[in-house]
Amino acid sequence: METTVNISGMTCGHCVGSVIEELTAIDGINGVDIALNKGGISRAVVTSSETLDPAEVSEAVAQAGYTVVSADA
Repeated sequence: METTVNISGMTCGHCVGSVIEELTAIDGINGVDIALNKGGISRAVVTSSETLDPAEVSEAVAQAGYTVVSADA
């Protein structure tokens, strides 16, 4: 299953690494691919084995220091 998550505030590779680290810590997430848009809205495609809880995804992104703008399953 793939979920697209739009994230604001990311500006560099370190930002990407932080978000990937937090998201992959969630049970069921198998991978994260992020297209960085410096200073704009970046897109993360999250691959999981089960339906994701949007609140859990938002919390993980917030723990990395960024904000989920929207998510689509």
